Amino acid sequence: MNLEIAESAGFCFGVQRAVDVVYEEIKNGGHIYTYGPIIHNEVVVEDLKSKGVKVIETLEELNGLPKGTIIIRSHGISKNLLDELASYGHKIVDATCPFVKKIHKTVSKHDEHHIIIVGNSQHPEVKGIIGWCNNDNFTVIENPDEARLLDLPLETKLCIVAQTTFNYNRFQELVEIISKKGYDIFVLNTICNATQSRQSEAYELAKKSDAMIVIGSKESSNTRKLYEICKKECANTYYIQKPDDLDLNSFKSFRNVGITAGASTPHNIIKEVLTVMSEKSFEQLLEEENVVKISNGDVVEGIVLGVKEDEIILNIGYKSEGIITRNEYTNTPNLDLTTVVKPGDKMQAKILKVNDGEGQVALTYKRLAAEKGNKRLEEAFNNQEVLSANVAAVLNGGLSVIVDEARVFIPASLISDSYEKDLSKYAGQKIDFVITEFNPRKRRIIGDRRKLIVAEKEVLKKELFEKIKVGMTIEGTVKNITDFGAFIDLGGADGLLHISEMSWGRVDNPKKLFKVGETVKTFIKDIQGEKIALSLKFEDQNPWIKAEENYANGNIVTGKVARMTDFGAFIELEPGIDALLHVSQISREHVDKPSNVLSIGQEITSKVVEFNKDERKISLSIKAMEYADSSDPVSEEDPAVEAVEAPVEDYTEEDKEAPVEEAATQEVQEDPVEEIAEETEEAPSDEA
Repeated sequence: MNLEIAESAGFCFGVQRAVDVVYEEIKNGGHIYTYGPIIHNEVVVEDLKSKGVKVIETLEELNGLPKGTIIIRSHGISKNLLDELASYGHKIVDATCPFVKKIHKTVSKHDEHHIIIVGNSQHPEVKGIIGWCNNDNFTVIENPDEARLLDLPLETKLCIVAQTTFNYNRFQELVEIISKKGYDIFVLNTICNATQSRQSEAYELAKKSDAMIVIGSKESSNTRKLYEICKKECANTYYIQKPDDLDLNSFKSFRNVGITAGASTPHNIIKEVLTVMSEKSFEQLLEEENVVKISNGDVVEGIVLGVKEDEIILNIGYKSEGIITRNEYTNTPNLDLTTVVKPGDKMQAKILKVNDGEGQVALTYKRLAAEKGNKRLEEAFNNQEVLSANVAAVLNGGLSVIVDEARVFIPASLISDSYEKDLSKYAGQKIDFVITEFNPRKRRIIGDRRKLIVAEKEVLKKELFEKIKVGMTIEGTVKNITDFGAFIDLGGADGLLHISEMSWGRVDNPKKLFKVGETVKTFIKDIQGEKIALSLKFEDQNPWIKAEENYANGNIVTGKVARMTDFGAFIELEPGIDALLHVSQISREHVDKPSNVLSIGQEITSKVVEFNKDERKISLSIKAMEYADSSDPVSEEDPAVEAVEAPVEDYTEEDKEAPVEEAATQEVQEDPVEEIAEETEEAPSDEA
């Protein structure tokens, strides 16, 4: 009989971690409690019970119990229950699987979404996830019928997660059914990688086997799914919990038998089953395991015997110790190994040479980690998973990050959605990215951060345009400043604050008013497609509201010379209100040009001789004041008191702000707002 065991059979990372936590607490002594069975395996739970570990199913059971340590099982619990447990005064040790913890954080963060949990509503893990959803805004579905019956308002945003041990193919099927309903969905494949690998291995093994043995507790969700997968491919599939459940007579006619096990099945039970099937004693198997045979390229596990700054000595059960040098441990230069490894630690390493020339085994940790890292990166590439890593080096053409000793290169063009000249600011920073190219043979593993930024901005842009409207006051951050205006980041899209909309007064240089990164409160003047025009000219601050009172005919006013032409000088009475002092009204004496007697910035006092609110024109006269002070009689026909018709055409043509042609050709933004600039060019000047 040929026996083949699935490579991933037995404890997964999360279960192994939880079990190790309990056994470690047993060593520390004291009263130990687990909230619910630490894993779904009776053998393990009974062994822990024999060592004094008590299983607590309800909070009431804690009343009167001596103070000790409560260990949260790998399935996790709700937030409220976690808080309540802490209130009893016991030490809390959270052994929740990190993959389950990630789901808790996800559902609590997406409080604006309706959470869809794909899984068994009665499973402890799903109950725990429910306890992290906000305001009971969730639905649990397990089969296609429940997915088809899902009936929520179409405008509802959905966030879909899965029980970590759920069948991956079934999860895809349910997501497809929901997506066809037209909802705005955000899907996170939270099925544990170990679960996917175990299911894939069981599927492939069952297809080529005459019989399959699936080992695990009847309470284990992931083991039941393994059984279902195997049974579909191999009719002779047997579900057992321990070796005693085997009927060896049933296997006499089978040549090829496959063995797999659930994530909560201890390895010693798998070995016992293998012993029974292969007709060898358990002691014989252990003895065979103790006879270590090694060769170059093998992966071995050992215990650290000693650590130096540049060398690790490892007991690998061979006649000689294994040596890991600093260069074979890490890519980090001059790392003191005593700061990262200590005697007694368990380590895996790969054999470089059985004999390094001095009778010792040369090992590498770095290359094994890189291989695992590459596998991790390949999975991330296939699943388009978002990875996070610290920037290890800033290079000429981009950034280098390391994931489990495997290097990823992020080109400068894929770091941000806009050109960044100086990349030094990213040194040591933790950044998110996806793998867009994976070719380890050519040492070409490419990461993309830009894709995530663009996707996030698209979401923000959609949310922004759903809530904004013309006339709304909005706050943003100055992103870029040009000669013709400033671009304001509104959180999803940029708006243009044109120079003509920055103030009721005249603005010569936007860079004197704003700084990049400054927060500005504006209002939306216009929306054309994806182009947003902003303004700071709030109507309640319009200086012309009180102009009729302040600058009525005959009023004596004071202002400063703002600019001059051959036909007159423009006097700024206040920001946003300029008046014309015609050359003929400067003095009783003849004046050829205003510049002959006036200067920019000079303060002058004059008399209002014309106020036209509709056309927003004010005409001034100094000569009229001189006649008023004179003892000479003034006739009604005197030109000094006549209304002045300024040649406004000459002024408005010469004094236009921000020529559109010039503004439109500046390549500061990918999305210049030409329409807004054109509106500014066509608008009549307020300053005449």
